[in-house]
Amino acid sequence: MSRPLVLLSNDDGYRALGINTLAAALRTVADVVICAPEVEQSAASHALSLHRPLRLFRHGEGIFSVDGTPADCVYVALYALGRVLPRRPDVVMSGLNHGVNLGDDVFYSGTVAAAREGALKGVPALACSAALDADLGRAAALATQLMLQLALAGDSRPLLLNVNFPPGSEWGIKTTRLGHRVYQDEVEFRKDPRGREYLWLGGPGAEHRPIAGSDTEAFDAGLVSVTPLVLDLWGSDDEKRVSALLGRIGTP
Repeated sequence: MSRPLVLLSNDDGYRALGINTLAAALRTVADVVICAPEVEQSAASHALSLHRPLRLFRHGEGIFSVDGTPADCVYVALYALGRVLPRRPDVVMSGLNHGVNLGDDVFYSGTVAAAREGALKGVPALACSAALDADLGRAAALATQLMLQLALAGDSRPLLLNVNFPPGSEWGIKTTRLGHRVYQDEVEFRKDPRGREYLWLGGPGAEHRPIAGSDTEAFDAGLVSVTPLVLDLWGSDDEKRVSALLGRIGTP
C-alpha cells in the first residue's frame, strides 16, 4: 500500500515527549498529522466540550493543538473539513502516554478515549502507553509495526487496541484481556494559605488482582500487552436479570 495517513493524538499535550517520539518513528513509514490537546488532559476520559467554544492552533506542518479534551482533538481533526487532515486517516493513534493504562484505567484514560473516538467514527485505532521507565524509542518502533499491521488489515469492523509497554527495552508481546487494577481510593482535604478548604482525589498506589491472561498479568511479567476493546457496552450477560427485575414492577 502507499504510505498510510496516521492521525496522532494523546492526553499529555502536543509538546509531550511521548507523542513526539512516536511521531518520529511513524514518519519513517507513514504520513503523520498531530492533533492533540494544548495542555495535559490526563484522566479526561471521553468528554466532549459541547458548552464552550474551542480554539484550534497550528504549530507547523502537520502539527495542531486544540484547547480541549483528547476526544475533542480527534473529533475536530476528522470533521474540520480539510483544515487539519488532507483526507480520512487510515489509522488513529494515541500516545505514547507517560504511564500505563491497564485494566480499569481504560474507563478514565484520555489516551484510550482519543483512540476510541477514532474507532467510533469507523477508523482503526491504537492507544499506546508506556511505563515511566520504558525505552520510548523501542516502544515507538514496535507501535509503528502494530500501526502498519492495523492499516493493512482492512477489516470492515475497525479494531480498537489498547497497548501497554512495561519497563525496559526487551519485551515479548501477547494478546490480553483487561485486568483489574485497584487504586487506593481516597479524598484528602487540605487548607490553602488563606484557610479555604480544597481537596485531592485518589491515593498514591495501585495493585493488580491476579487474572489469568490479563494485561496486568502481562505487565507484571514484563510483556507488552495488546488488548482488543469493544465499543458495544451492552451487558448481554445481565439481560435475564434485568427482565426479572422489570417483571417485579407493577404497571402504573
